[in-house]
Amino acid sequence: MTPVALSPADLAVAAMLVVASAALSLVLSLGVHRPLLVSAGRLVIQLVLVGLVLRVIFASASMWVTFGVIAIMLAAASREMGARSPRRLKGLWHLGIGTLSILGATLPVALIVLLTALKPTPWYDARHAIPLVGIILGTVMNGGSLALNTILSSVARDRLAIEARLALGATRQEAFRPILRQAVRTGVTPTVNQMAAAGIITLPGIMTGQVLAGMDPLDAARYQILLLLVLSTAGFLGAVIASYAALHRLTDHRHRLRLDALV
Repeated sequence: MTPVALSPADLAVAAMLVVASAALSLVLSLGVHRPLLVSAGRLVIQLVLVGLVLRVIFASASMWVTFGVIAIMLAAASREMGARSPRRLKGLWHLGIGTLSILGATLPVALIVLLTALKPTPWYDARHAIPLVGIILGTVMNGGSLALNTILSSVARDRLAIEARLALGATRQEAFRPILRQAVRTGVTPTVNQMAAAGIITLPGIMTGQVLAGMDPLDAARYQILLLLVLSTAGFLGAVIASYAALHRLTDHRHRLRLDALV
C-alpha cells in the first residue's frame, strides 16, 4: 500500500473542523474559541518547523548533531517538569529532581531499546533516536511531574501524621510509605490506562499513523506494543525517582521532617 501524501488542501479540511468548533463555542458563549484557534495555530507552526529541522538533521547523519538535539530536549523537559508543580522545593532542588528523573528514566530505557529492539545502523541514527527519546520524554515528564506534585501536596497536608509516625520510631521510608505509594500510583496511572484501553477501546495514535501511512496492521501493532511497554517502564522509573528524591530532600539523615525545604 502506497503511503497517503497529504496536501495543504487536505489539512485545510481538518482546520475547518477546528474553526467550526470555535464558531460553535462563540455562539454558545462557552469561551473556548480563542484557546482552540491559538492552540491550532501554534500546532501547525511548531510541527512544520520541527519537520523542517528534522529533515536537515536526518540528512546530516551526524552523531554530534543528534546528541545536541537530544541534550536540548532533555534540558527543556527537565525545566518543564519542574515548572508544572504548584508546590515547589526551595532553591534549585525542584529543577534538580526534575533533571534527575528525566535523565535517570529516559536515557537508560532509550539506549536499551536502540541497542536491542530497533538496532539501527549506526545505533545513534537520528531518525530512530530522536523520535524515540521524544516520546519517552513526554511520558517521563508527565509521570514524574504527577508523582512529584502528589508527594509535595501530601506532605503539606499530612504533616502531623508523618511526624507522628516518625515520633513513634518509624524510619522516613516507613513514615512516607503511604505517600510514596500514592505518588507512584498517580504517576503511572495515565500510562496504565493507555495500555489497558489500547486495541479494545482506542487505536493508539502511533499505530493509527503507521496504518494510515501504509504499514501492515500487524507490524504497526508490534511497534505499538513495543512503545507502550517501553513507555510504561520509563514512566514508572520517572515517578519512582522523583518520589524518592523528594523524600530525601524533605527529610534529613536523622529521619526528621524538613518542611522548611518547601516554598
